[in-house]
Amino acid sequence: MKFLTSCCALLALASFTQAETLKINGSTTVNLPAAEGAETLRAEKKMDIQVDTQGGSSGGISALGDGQVQVGMSSKPVSDDDRAKYPNVKFKPIHIGEDAVAMIVSKDVWDGGVKSLTKEQTQDLYEGKVKNWKEVGGPDERVVFFNKEPGRGTWEVFAHWAYGDPKKAPQVSLPEVGGNEETRNKVGSTRGAISQLSSSWADGKKVFALGIKTESGEVLQPTPENIATHKYPMSRPLFLITNGEPHGEAKVFVDFMLSPQGQELVKKHGYLALDQLKTETP
Repeated sequence: MKFLTSCCALLALASFTQAETLKINGSTTVNLPAAEGAETLRAEKKMDIQVDTQGGSSGGISALGDGQVQVGMSSKPVSDDDRAKYPNVKFKPIHIGEDAVAMIVSKDVWDGGVKSLTKEQTQDLYEGKVKNWKEVGGPDERVVFFNKEPGRGTWEVFAHWAYGDPKKAPQVSLPEVGGNEETRNKVGSTRGAISQLSSSWADGKKVFALGIKTESGEVLQPTPENIATHKYPMSRPLFLITNGEPHGEAKVFVDFMLSPQGQELVKKHGYLALDQLKTETP
């Protein structure tokens, strides 16, 4: 009897310990400040937090929908398709900052004279109609387009800008990249390379963020001012997402990321914090 009682007590303790683990998954962009925030809470509040980036933004939304995590990280809004797939989940996006997606290129392309692209030029590069950089004023170098995995928040922001709707983006056969670090490393080590990436990851040494040239000829850069006012067309919000109002350990984490200390982490990693954003009065 004592043995059974001890076993039951141990099982109850194991279940309690498991329930206390806060699981977070999603965007590699949001992960930078979130992972550092989690580290702070582990140290200061002895919280048990597990942070992963499996599947990017879509992976985070799906993991939340499937009940595998308490918090999803996303650099794209929750779509109608996501809500239809999980009708019993009350997705609550919590805005923690702002970022921008840029077309980034390798050093040889940048040094060869490509500093900005129009939407049409970007489409032609993506669809393989432009195969050499000299066709858009660059070096005599073959174009190597590394495409973000469809479903990644970065890819969806790009597809919205380039085609108006990700569903309208043509099917392409391009080498794919996943997280931000992988993307930067691939572009930085490949001649003639281009990809979509969070602008804060462009280091200006091996990979460079291009401006967007408008129809009027104005070149829009992903500067803090242009991102804050959404003048730069590939600006995007960064979210933590919960199922309904956050509670328990999830609320502690969300509240921390919205606090001055958490918002400083957002700024530290090159994103705009909420107090830096500018909204227009209707």
